[in-house]
Amino acid sequence: MTSAEIITIGTEILLGEIVDTNTRYLARHLRGLGVDLYRTITIGDNADRIAEVIRDSMSRANIVITTGGLGPTIDDPTREAVAKAVGVETEFREDLWQQVVETIARYGRKPSENQKRQAYVPQGALGLKNPVGTAPCFIVETENNAVMSLPGVPQEMEHILHESVIPYLQKRFKLDEVIKVRVLHCSGLGEGSIDEKIADLEMLSNPTVGLAAHTGIVDVRITAKAKSEGEANAMMDKIESQVRERLGSIVFGVDEDTLEEVVLGMVAKRGWTLTAIESGLDGLLARKIPHTASFPNLTPNSLMQALRSARTDSKADIALGVSIFPEERAAEMAMITSRGEKTHHITYGGPPRSLPRWSMNLALNWLRTTLEEMN
Repeated sequence: MTSAEIITIGTEILLGEIVDTNTRYLARHLRGLGVDLYRTITIGDNADRIAEVIRDSMSRANIVITTGGLGPTIDDPTREAVAKAVGVETEFREDLWQQVVETIARYGRKPSENQKRQAYVPQGALGLKNPVGTAPCFIVETENNAVMSLPGVPQEMEHILHESVIPYLQKRFKLDEVIKVRVLHCSGLGEGSIDEKIADLEMLSNPTVGLAAHTGIVDVRITAKAKSEGEANAMMDKIESQVRERLGSIVFGVDEDTLEEVVLGMVAKRGWTLTAIESGLDGLLARKIPHTASFPNLTPNSLMQALRSARTDSKADIALGVSIFPEERAAEMAMITSRGEKTHHITYGGPPRSLPRWSMNLALNWLRTTLEEMN
């Protein structure tokens, strides 16, 4: 079993100045190689702390990937940190320095003296060419580990990952498995209730099953590790069938499906039209559903009145309305179809700022289940 940990380096990430997208990108590609990701870590620009974290990761994982801290300035400490972690000094490498010179020359400039820092790597490290940036990368090999240091700039990191890192990992660790993930999206039942229905599946070791709760939506994640994509898909198919059998229409989509796309698809399939109104959602529903009008301070009674007018004016087959009441942590939903009018009052116990999204998702799911009943 080949395992990995990812260390993202940068005080600017810890301060919330930038968002780390590298970890997600690396995690998905490691998954595709069949590598088990044990842990991800973010740490600031301090060589001693980085070295400590690297040593800790090496004690658990075969592959340790760092991103960031390879620039030319004093606060780019990754090279020194990796050297400390494996107990060696850094050394100047003329071949890496020429990479830096050639890259900067493409911009019609000469490198400054401080950019020579980028040509220093831990003694004995394998240099990796960076054709899309000025920071050379490297791999430090031990008997059980490969510590790989990549740039923090996402475009550079991604290029080197595909050109150099993945081929190296496949050869060094004889990677011949894949990890596939399938996500079933659910609405209409809480995470606890779903857990009760599929708890035994969550105890499986391969495939594994896990839950992730969002605002008004719960994801059931199925992960399979196998020798081929076909074998992994077959394993996931079997578990998906069991989940669907137990949850029924609670499952509304898979992977990239969204609740609004599913609802709009159901409406379009019937050749119908949909109009909607919202109050207090700050355009949240309008960004999901075309032909949505926003109104201020709609009471339950005025919500239905406005919905009748909207449906009449648009000549729509279906009309959906949502109005929230933050002080009460509640929402009113209204719907008009060929079968008549109906309303639904819901109360919310979560964070107040999530009330609009929660109400929108529950309203969309209410429409989805109504359309299913109209078949």
